[in-house]
Amino acid sequence: MNKRGTGVTFIAIASFLFSTRYISAAIYGSSSSNWNEELFNAMLEFIGNPLSICAIFALLIGLAYIVWAEYEEFIIKKR
Repeated sequence: MNKRGTGVTFIAIASFLFSTRYISAAIYGSSSSNWNEELFNAMLEFIGNPLSICAIFALLIGLAYIVWAEYEEFIIKKR
């Protein structure tokens, strides 16, 4: 796999992790009979921040790989 493919894969992992946090909170609160913003925010706090931190980390790695691939291509074309 080339660097661009690796970068796109890490960005896909980041989007999966980011959406998993919200889906987990929705599943956790599915037994509640009434829904409002405060309840959903409380469920998000219960889920915690590790998924968001991992998603940001994966996004940064993905962007770094894509920038690295573009930089190498720029250097090769410049010669």
